[in-house]
Amino acid sequence: MDLKARPRKVTSSSLRRGTSRVPLNNGRQGILVVPDGKVSGLVIALHGAGGRPAAAARLFDQVADRVGLVILAPASTGTTWAMLRPGPDPDTPALDTALDRLFQAHPFDPARVAIAGFSDGASYALSLGLANGDLFPKVVAFSPGFEAADRHQGRPAFFITHGTRDEVLPISRTSRRLVPALRQNGYDVIYQEFDGAHAVPREFAIEAADWIVR
Repeated sequence: MDLKARPRKVTSSSLRRGTSRVPLNNGRQGILVVPDGKVSGLVIALHGAGGRPAAAARLFDQVADRVGLVILAPASTGTTWAMLRPGPDPDTPALDTALDRLFQAHPFDPARVAIAGFSDGASYALSLGLANGDLFPKVVAFSPGFEAADRHQGRPAFFITHGTRDEVLPISRTSRRLVPALRQNGYDVIYQEFDGAHAVPREFAIEAADWIVR
């Protein structure tokens, strides 16, 4: 679960504006979305079980241009992220390689590099964020199920939302346990519950994007 890629000092940006495909060394393809204007930050957007990179990118696409947010949305090898299942994990090394290439292409501000996800993607984001808090100072989890970090490193801050009528990942067994545990361990957590099901209300995606680049 150790990610070695880190932002670096590069003299100029070679990012191509717009949306492009990103080959991953887990045999899949991700999506990179670069805003037209000034780049303020980077978010890794992780899809849920059975989802696709495009769905993860859409979490922030309507606000990314306004706040200058680059979106990297990788793809899992199987129906969900390998780290969440028993057996080998080709997805985390694939993300690490894609991140390293991205950090070679642009001088990202280390304080504005975040990881985010929905559902299983949120569980993966929590796990990677806790294990790599020196890389991800901010972690966004929309309707997470659990965290499975093999270590805790750094002091990331968290932005978590969950619907009170979520029947896929019921809130009483998930966020209402995760959030108190994070706070008990000294982490800064913004937590919002909403009257809804297993979804990401648009206003929370906008709020999260603003929080990432703040």
